[in-house]
Amino acid sequence: MKQGTTVLQAKRLEVFTLPTTATLRDAAKQMYDRQISSLVVVDEAGELQGVITRTDLIRAYLALEAWDTQPVTRYMTRDVITVTPQAVLREVAIQLLDHHIHRVVVVSEEAGRRCPISVVSASDLIYHMLKG
Repeated sequence: MKQGTTVLQAKRLEVFTLPTTATLRDAAKQMYDRQISSLVVVDEAGELQGVITRTDLIRAYLALEAWDTQPVTRYMTRDVITVTPQAVLREVAIQLLDHHIHRVVVVSEEAGRRCPISVVSASDLIYHMLKG
């Protein structure tokens, strides 16, 4: 990773979102179809509300027979660690380690709302470590 590379400069993939009205089945299908491990949950205005992961889906599956009909809001993480597009990748790496997480959501502030524009994962950091 080059020193000072920002999240915006390193952005590789789009952000995949799901509305707060979605079910866990909707989340599972989208994760499976896209071969991704998490989705960003947004409200009708596009504001960040949470993150749902494969682990959350498995937790719901083990807890409830009708897991798939549950709303994503019941199992998502609401306290999402976020960074701005100007954050450097080194800061992201520190956030991942400090919070024991696998990804951060990159948000832009729009009219007082935190709108997701990207996700940076540990895998993305490894990619940039090798590239840079």
